[in-house]
Amino acid sequence: MGSAKQSKGIKKLFIDLGYAPREVFNALNDRRLIFNDLEQGRRVDIFLDKFEMCHKFNFADRLLIDKPTISLADLLATKLQVVEMTDREYRDIIALIHDHEIGDVDAPEMINGTYLANLCGQDWGVYKTFSISISKILSSLENYELAADDRDLVRKRLEALEARIENAPKSISWKVRARVGDKKRWYELPEQDKEIIDSRTFGST
Repeated sequence: MGSAKQSKGIKKLFIDLGYAPREVFNALNDRRLIFNDLEQGRRVDIFLDKFEMCHKFNFADRLLIDKPTISLADLLATKLQVVEMTDREYRDIIALIHDHEIGDVDAPEMINGTYLANLCGQDWGVYKTFSISISKILSSLENYELAADDRDLVRKRLEALEARIENAPKSISWKVRARVGDKKRWYELPEQDKEIIDSRTFGST
């Protein structure tokens, strides 16, 4: 994540580091940049202010909460919003929940559960996906190599977050969308990662 104001500097930094920009994509998108490391076969995906994958979150006013990274709550939001979760997301969420307490504020080493619950209270789609993700993780905890005490801790914290989400006040737009339910898709499926190739235009450096 970064600020849209940093776009020019970010582009220069990654080019100086030897990354090749996806030039057409970057030119058409003012909130997202992609760079490829052609030698190592790696891709860097940078969101500017707004995170847009299965769901959209505006982090513009939250980028300075926990410099140089985004806050723990925002990091967790980017994981819980994944509709087609992989084992990597499961493990990331379990590790994040295990290592950090669920609280009411943005603080070092604390996940702001109130903030996450409020996100869900404003958007039925986010609520739906977060609830499904938490339920999936709770039902799969036995599949991961955790000591009994660690598993119980993760379960307790996830259930506490789940309760916050359920009990959070719901907006009028949430209630209207809830009437439609899952008859209408409530998420987007992001573009699959493309093959890492040199997509720079002819003659560019």
